[in-house]
Amino acid sequence: MYWSLGILRLTDANIPCRIYLAHSKDTANNLQSVVTKGTSLSYVVHDMFRHAKAKVDEYVNEFSNVIAENTELTSVIRKGLEIIRPAKALQLFSKIPEEDLPLLLMPCDAQWTTHPRDLIVQRVPVCPSAIRPSVVSEVRSGTNEDDLTQMYQWILAQAATIEEDIGEADQIACLDNLHAEFARLINSQQSGLPPVQDHKFMRGLLQRLAGKHGRFRGSLLGKRTNFTARTVISPDPNMRIDEVCIPVHCAKLLTYPERVTDFNLQFLRFLVMNGPNNYPGALFVSYKLRGEKKRQAEASGASDVVKRFLASERAREDVARYLQPGDIVERHLLDDDIVLFNRQPSLHRVSIQAFRAVVKPFRTFRFNPCCCTPFNADFDGDEMNIHLPQTEAARAEAKHLMLSLKNIVSPKNGEPLISPIQDLITATHLLTLKDVFLNRDQACTLAAQLLAGNHLGRPLGLPKPAVLWPVSLWTGKQIFGLILSQHPSTGIKVNLRVPTKSLYSSKGQEMCPNDGFVLIQNSELLAGCVDKKLLGGGSKSSIFYTLLRDYGREACADAMWRLGRIALFFLAHRGFSIGLGEVMPSSDLVASKTALISRGFATCDDYISQYQTNTLVCNPGCSMEDTLESNLSQELSKIRDEAGAACKRQLHPSNSPLVMAQSGSKGSFLNISQMIACVGQQVIGGKRVPDVINGRSLIHFPPGSRTPEAKGFVGNSFYSGLSPSEFFFHAMSGREGLTDTAVKTADTGYMQRRLVKFLEDLAVAYDDTVRDSRGDIIQFRYGSDGLDPLEMETDTFPVNFVKELEHIRTSYECPDEAAMSPEELELAVEVVFQLDAFQHLDNHLCSAIKEFIHSSVCPKIRKWQEWCFRNANDSNLINQNERLTRTQLRIFLTHVKEKYEKALIEPGTAVGALCGQSVGEPATQMTLKTFHFAGVASMNITQGVPRMREIVNAAAKIKTPLICVTLTDPFSASLARQVKLSIEPTRLADISLSLSQCLTPEYVYVAIKLDKKRMARRAITTAQVATAIQTAKLKKTKLSRVTYSKDCIFVYPVDLNALETVVKLVEDVVVKGIPGVSRVVIQQDKGEHRIFVEGARLREVMCVPGVVAERTRSNNILEVEQVLGVEAARRVVIDELLTVMEGHGVEVNVRHVMLLADVMTNRGEVCGYQRTGMAKAKNSVLCLASFERTGDHLFEAAYHCQDDQLTGVTENIILGNPTKVGTGTFDLLSDRWEKKLELEIKPTLLDF
Repeated sequence: MYWSLGILRLTDANIPCRIYLAHSKDTANNLQSVVTKGTSLSYVVHDMFRHAKAKVDEYVNEFSNVIAENTELTSVIRKGLEIIRPAKALQLFSKIPEEDLPLLLMPCDAQWTTHPRDLIVQRVPVCPSAIRPSVVSEVRSGTNEDDLTQMYQWILAQAATIEEDIGEADQIACLDNLHAEFARLINSQQSGLPPVQDHKFMRGLLQRLAGKHGRFRGSLLGKRTNFTARTVISPDPNMRIDEVCIPVHCAKLLTYPERVTDFNLQFLRFLVMNGPNNYPGALFVSYKLRGEKKRQAEASGASDVVKRFLASERAREDVARYLQPGDIVERHLLDDDIVLFNRQPSLHRVSIQAFRAVVKPFRTFRFNPCCCTPFNADFDGDEMNIHLPQTEAARAEAKHLMLSLKNIVSPKNGEPLISPIQDLITATHLLTLKDVFLNRDQACTLAAQLLAGNHLGRPLGLPKPAVLWPVSLWTGKQIFGLILSQHPSTGIKVNLRVPTKSLYSSKGQEMCPNDGFVLIQNSELLAGCVDKKLLGGGSKSSIFYTLLRDYGREACADAMWRLGRIALFFLAHRGFSIGLGEVMPSSDLVASKTALISRGFATCDDYISQYQTNTLVCNPGCSMEDTLESNLSQELSKIRDEAGAACKRQLHPSNSPLVMAQSGSKGSFLNISQMIACVGQQVIGGKRVPDVINGRSLIHFPPGSRTPEAKGFVGNSFYSGLSPSEFFFHAMSGREGLTDTAVKTADTGYMQRRLVKFLEDLAVAYDDTVRDSRGDIIQFRYGSDGLDPLEMETDTFPVNFVKELEHIRTSYECPDEAAMSPEELELAVEVVFQLDAFQHLDNHLCSAIKEFIHSSVCPKIRKWQEWCFRNANDSNLINQNERLTRTQLRIFLTHVKEKYEKALIEPGTAVGALCGQSVGEPATQMTLKTFHFAGVASMNITQGVPRMREIVNAAAKIKTPLICVTLTDPFSASLARQVKLSIEPTRLADISLSLSQCLTPEYVYVAIKLDKKRMARRAITTAQVATAIQTAKLKKTKLSRVTYSKDCIFVYPVDLNALETVVKLVEDVVVKGIPGVSRVVIQQDKGEHRIFVEGARLREVMCVPGVVAERTRSNNILEVEQVLGVEAARRVVIDELLTVMEGHGVEVNVRHVMLLADVMTNRGEVCGYQRTGMAKAKNSVLCLASFERTGDHLFEAAYHCQDDQLTGVTENIILGNPTKVGTGTFDLLSDRWEKKLELEIKPTLLDF
């Protein structure tokens, strides 16, 4: 084979060095020359005289004899181009001494060094046949060879041709072909390769490494595993929230290697005897040889471990008889085994959780429907996966870190994820209605549902009946109280005061006519009808979140289990269904809807007529057309809302869709309105249906029609049916939603991959800092306070003081103690903080407690004291309202301290991965649309996924740059107009009446006639206009002078032929304002004025008189960095991300956003989460190669002899090592010299 196959890479990764090539005859005059790519892959071109043109003649003279014979060669020789093929390049590179290697950025003192000659490949690496297997064809005789094998065959064929005695020209052609085939072997997608027969796509070595299905991402980072199962999921409210039902068929196939001990010897013998086909049983037994057999195995070099399959009954008897401690039995999956439960796509941490297995003779995985939300699962045919961990360490980590009981709340914001849904909410809502009464049989039957599983032996305390005569009756609220606390002996006392989401109507907290204010005291539901807000659904004011925070996970899980059993039993016996009659409108509703639509259409016609006659008053910053569309959209939305309100008023309270909407289990009042009353306006791209066919939305309507019917308003309901045009408009709107979802999925998926890749190495260290894999500090304290977002009871603090104090007062009444006065209370707090147990409390916590006592508790106590002083007869009221004793205060402070200490983030927590998931997962709920700015209908701003992409990428040019200006006197309208005129650019064309070209025998000039009225409105003088023209930079045109009179300006160009060009350029000269600003809008809100500027001119806007520079904000991150610095840019990243998420109703804890912003700015500049920022943030070859540009990173690492320290998450996963986050942060050590514990022998009666 040809000994020099080709140049692998000439200059890798744009290495800033030049190759110095010496002239073959004159080594003293070396020329600094340039090497470029040739037209073929097999050679490069050496341009010898690019920087030494003076020596071209000398070079040509050397070839005078040749030129004399053929003068046509002169032009070729004068170019000074030399073709360098691999053999020549190898000779040149071999002459480079090792001391010059640092000049080429190649190490010369490393353990593994390279030399430039190594860039020339002389031997072809041949992959083993295992990764390029031959496949026997079933269609034709022979085999189908792998792509790599075919390329090896082509290389051998070219090499064999070269070895033959052929001419020099043919040999060069064969060498070029050989080089091309080798290049195809390395990278089959590079340009310049000759096409393959049949245009078949060939996969080279790089194609096998890169991409989603390549070795890095497809095999090394995404590993397939055994001991897994997959099937359809089904609901089962009888399962606990930490249990999953496994079909017995799967349990027989999934095995766990359990080691034999003295404690489980008999049980494992029983399993061995059952064998693989009888459940529970075992499949294999692994044991070590003993005695003579072990010596024979050691002598022969064979393994001394034997694995026997328990197929025959005789084998099972033999193995069971000789089973000893230390052997390993591969047994079936059993009850209470820990399994991992997962559903794709796994967007966040709780998409994979650990459950306890319960083996049942079913065919599907069954689990409690309360656990659907973390997996985003439903029961319409979804499939899920389980995996049985195979080691005790894996089981322990799954049990203590991944168990569903320990993942009830979301790491994103601390809100509950596992909570009742759909039918459970509907049933509980119906049960707690104030007109639900149960006789003794019904109440006892419902209460008996609590006695199941491990609750069979627990006491059950049925409360006293609410109605005693003529028959004893219990309310549904009393039964609901049993769900919270099955018996007073449990000690669980839930106290909650919270309004419901939809039923609450009054302003006070009591006497709500709709029973919409829930009052729970000591686990008794005294008032209110519970709904989704009280049962879960992401609310921190829910009952189960209160149980979780006050009494722990087990109490919360037990209550949720009890709720599922009672609610479904009650709903099954009461009945709940929906039919067509539920959505049938009454005649009165139809008449009121028709009248409502007629009035609304009349108002819309009035707006349209005003627009056509140019009498419509424009909104601030809007054109007349924008104002018309805004007014029409508001009016049509009002029609739909009023129709929905009328529909809601006329529906009977027992209407099934109404019950579901009020309880929050499914649907909304808007859905009911669309089914019964009217569907409403169809929106496409944030606007009404556009005109697409000759100025018409559909051919059914006249051109230019702006009526509601022609622009997508659907007046019919789904019950009455849609007209053909309405159906088409509705289909257009639905199609937009589908395309938006499809595009959004790819964008958000790639965004989350980048976020997690950047942040995966960040973890909390034992000094409370957040560090990356290199040990660099990202945050001195996580979130600036070191608190875990999982433990936040409020948005920013781990304790809800008001709720906690109310709970303490209700649970610990302390009737024998006297209440403290405000002065005594504040003094007692100071005394408690001096105790040893409270000495180490954080100053921030102490200050928050003192502020709460001083500003919230003490004023209420003083208020009641004053009221009791004025009403002497009611002096005992102070002992029932707002009283606080010393014992209650001590318990309150102790609970606060314990919750705060529990909320401190654990060292080793992978806060980076949690940040990437918490920010990336909610992006799937956003849209790709552009929204109107709040209060300014004409000003569009980018929101949703496009805006988040701009922030994460730190885009230099954003779609809608916006500056929010605060005025020195925000209530002055004149100042707002003045500042607007100072910012908004005024061009010469805006204030000129005419521009004319004047030619005289003496001069050629442009005469500009100014409009004095427009200039007066903008406070512009003629001198200012002349100065602006004189100082303007006109393209390729110079002005000799500019003169002016009262209302005219004369412009004299230097070039007399440039008169027309001057006219065109002068029109765009900015006379006043800031160039680059597209528009300025004044917003007025309750008399306060703010100015919004479209454009990236923050520095100039801040310098305008009347503007408060300190409170002026821009949404352009890089512009803020250039003007105000990196800390201001960090603040903008945080604020903009929070604004985008809040605009879509997504709540993310600010600590996640702070960490994301800190990673972007911790190097003194703003680095986006993309491939350029990745190279700055990471120095691991494996991590960079697994992200993007796999081949480039591998070539760079080989060129520089780069090593990988294996400190990050990605590189350790690739090599199968434990990662350095979480439980891999530390090692467990044992003290071998520790003394044995000496047990104390207790004396007996016989000892004297």
